Amino acid sequence: MTLCVFVLIASEFMPVSLFTPLARDLGVTEGLAGQGIAISGALAVLTSLFLSRLAGNINRKHLLLGMALSGMIIAFAPNYLVYMTGRALIGIAIGGFWSMSAATAIRLVPPHKVARALAIFNGGNALATVVAAPLGSYLGATIGWRGAFLCLVPVAIVAFIWQCLSLPDMNARKNGTSRGSVFRLFRQPAVSVGLLACGLFFMGQFALFTYLRPFLETVTRVSGAGLSLILLTIGVAGFVGTLFVALVLNAAFYITLIAIPLLMAAIAVALILAGHNVWIVALLSGLWGMLATSAPTGWWTWIARTLPKDAEAGGGLMVAVIQLAIALGSTAGGIAFDRYSWQSTFALSGIVLLFAAALTFLLSRLHK
Repeated sequence: MTLCVFVLIASEFMPVSLFTPLARDLGVTEGLAGQGIAISGALAVLTSLFLSRLAGNINRKHLLLGMALSGMIIAFAPNYLVYMTGRALIGIAIGGFWSMSAATAIRLVPPHKVARALAIFNGGNALATVVAAPLGSYLGATIGWRGAFLCLVPVAIVAFIWQCLSLPDMNARKNGTSRGSVFRLFRQPAVSVGLLACGLFFMGQFALFTYLRPFLETVTRVSGAGLSLILLTIGVAGFVGTLFVALVLNAAFYITLIAIPLLMAAIAVALILAGHNVWIVALLSGLWGMLATSAPTGWWTWIARTLPKDAEAGGGLMVAVIQLAIALGSTAGGIAFDRYSWQSTFALSGIVLLFAAALTFLLSRLHK
């Protein structure tokens, strides 16, 4: 499952570093090539909302196996239409996989190990985020963009075979709890508050993180090598965070979920105050990466604990909320960055993260 996550996320982010040669080869502009990112995000949202209902009684193992191979079509794309079809399939795969991740973990491991299983899943996400863009750039320059995507094919095949051999049959649950629209879950106050808190967290995170690179280049004024090193530090710290977050969640679940946005809000303020000091910025960026990458494990664990019999529908709703929050956060942060200043963007991020922490505290009281 972790290997499958790595393949899907690497397939999602690798085009970012390959737009120029990809667009040239397909005979389109870089802007049109970039629409592949948009269509994968849109299909991820739609899939997450309706997968549980559309999949019906299909064995969940077969769905996961199909998702493991969905990204390979891009490497063989002879034209723009096939490329966009491949990007759409990746969006479907990503939305479907993350929608089913909590439900799959519940069915694979005992309840007390669900957080650990989700942390391991998320480790593949963290690792792919670290290596996808720089590796894609290097491979694209060395063997071409098709070669870069083809390098993922053996990994996808291994993931496919591994899942085929190791995953048990997971027939759709027949207790009726997963039928109907996923939006019915909003009738539960704890679910509504929890998803709002989760959405605010991701909105606050991406309001800042989307504009971290221009901040590093124009305010901290790091060199090209320094920029790469800081971004690598963020990724590595995030990967390390996913290795240990399950232990903290099992010991103090809601305290951890509350502490993460509070600490990230403090980091946003610290970056405003010390943004010109490269060493402090590098340290704070690493801490940000560790916290931000660890947080999704906590929220997926919350879905597993709150909706153990309806985790597919809950997971689908969470994917949609997260994708919407990322879009809103990036947009709001960009407006503040362009119209006011980078300090406004970072302050906005901190304020939204504080609201996320407050709602998470309210959520913890609802569960008592």
